Amino acid sequence: MVEDRKLAVLRAIVEDYVATEEPVGSKALVERHGLGVSPATVRNDMAALEEEGFITQPHTSAGRVPTDKGYRLFVDRLTTVKPMSVAEKRAIATLLDGAVDLDDVVQRSVRLLSQLTRQVAVMQYPTLSASTVRHVELVALTPTRLLVVLILSTGRVEQRLVEVETPVGDEDLARLRSGLLHAAVGARLPDAANALHALDPGPDGPASATTAAVVIALVEAMSDHRSEERVVVGGTANLARYGDSFDTAVRPLLEALEEHVVLLKLLGEATGGGTVTVRIGHEGPYQELASTSVVATGYGPSEHALATLGIVGPTRMDYPGTMAAVRAVARYVSRILDEA
Repeated sequence: MVEDRKLAVLRAIVEDYVATEEPVGSKALVERHGLGVSPATVRNDMAALEEEGFITQPHTSAGRVPTDKGYRLFVDRLTTVKPMSVAEKRAIATLLDGAVDLDDVVQRSVRLLSQLTRQVAVMQYPTLSASTVRHVELVALTPTRLLVVLILSTGRVEQRLVEVETPVGDEDLARLRSGLLHAAVGARLPDAANALHALDPGPDGPASATTAAVVIALVEAMSDHRSEERVVVGGTANLARYGDSFDTAVRPLLEALEEHVVLLKLLGEATGGGTVTVRIGHEGPYQELASTSVVATGYGPSEHALATLGIVGPTRMDYPGTMAAVRAVARYVSRILDEA
């Protein structure tokens, strides 16, 4: 189906159904949209769309509603994503600029995304394994007690205290700091850990023991003690808007929100470069969530996606507006992490 007129009719049906939550008839389409054709022509187009599986007729209504296939074509043929309003952009900047650390960024982001889309927002925490080392600092608190500070590309900061038997002088401290920076900064964590293990501590002695102790502390800080992939959810109350389809759309989604593994699979793999992924209905990994759509994208500094954020909700949603909000919040979070 490539005819422009049929595509315009399908677009009008999707927009009206999302806005009114009611099946759409030919008379309403002619009245609300400047399609430039008669109601009879619109009825013929609707019949063709139904025959091709893009719309369907609920048995209780004379109107039509989009199918998953219809939503898919609508999303694929979007020429532009609805731009964010000035007020929405200001709300994003105001809320996220006030974040004090990574936890705060994540909590504010899901709250903001759920408010902008009126859907359930889901955000995956950046995992350590996907991070790179931004900086390593070594501070002598006393001659035999060192503070090791690891700063990651996610903005996460890890600190470890290292006790050494022999006092560490300023020159030895500067030399060790330089070696750590050279080995680790800019590397992904697994590579950084290998490079640190390979550091030559010199001949056996006090310097060797100090280097070994600091390396052990740094590598330990790089290991993800919260190995379970963490997910934060916001805006669950928005599901109350879909009470008319509670058993088919809302109840399975509520159950899924309790399972982080399910949510991670729903979000899919993180994608960089600002690409927004839309999975509609049966395209998702769980058939029990066949009435659910997911709009998601990756976020992270530069072009490298550390994790994924997005929204989960019934297939009847404002796809252009939701895609714009997901992309905008992801870009803003990425910028915050890049500047952290």
